[in-house]
Amino acid sequence: MHLSRLAFLAPLTLALAACGNADEPAAGASGAVEGEAIAAIPAPAGSSWLEIASKTEQGGFVLGNPDAPIKLVEYASHTCAHCATFAETATAALQEEYISSGRVSFEIRPIFLNPLDVAIDVLAQCGTPTSYHGLSDQVWGSLDQITGTMQNNPAAFEAAMSAPPEQRFVSLAQAGGLIDFFAARGLSADQARQCLGDTAKIEQIANQSQTVAQADEVTGTPTFFLNGRRLDGNTWAAIEPALQSAGAR
Repeated sequence: MHLSRLAFLAPLTLALAACGNADEPAAGASGAVEGEAIAAIPAPAGSSWLEIASKTEQGGFVLGNPDAPIKLVEYASHTCAHCATFAETATAALQEEYISSGRVSFEIRPIFLNPLDVAIDVLAQCGTPTSYHGLSDQVWGSLDQITGTMQNNPAAFEAAMSAPPEQRFVSLAQAGGLIDFFAARGLSADQARQCLGDTAKIEQIANQSQTVAQADEVTGTPTFFLNGRRLDGNTWAAIEPALQSAGAR
């Protein structure tokens, strides 16, 4: 699906079938990055690269060695089924075989296709950078449950999106069971409500997401870049060989 500007602080309609075809290459793909084999890079003493994460200037969250010679970036939507499939098929191998070696870092840059995306990402960002990837993977692992709750309760969704701006995403998250979902994973309900009620921060996150995606000509999710070059394909079967070709071997 093509991305369009969302008036995040105005009433919106719900659209959940909103991501690209996992069998098609990303538009404008430029292919693999070639490189010599790279030796593993030790993490700082007493730590693992899987414990190191930070927020980037582009509004994404990078996991692993921030100076890794191979940098994988995924533009992803938390309500995109193909993004969920990538998380399910790729996360274990990507972390254990590539990120943990220090050769590869992995950045998720959020894309918002609908209001539920906004609420989920705000909650994922409400914790620390080190929790963002894990929370995102857990959302994708429960995507059918999360989206099904909203699709089965359209009246609650419409009521939430008609609420005053500072209450809008709190109401949406409550209707979708997201506050309880994140509370079970360490984010308190009070902290969740505080983050969801910060309309200025939400608008800043949304605007930055759109600006960065437009600069990279991203029109659907998931879309991958490796060392700044757009990759062909958007499945783990396509991404892993690209990592190896770039030197992660």
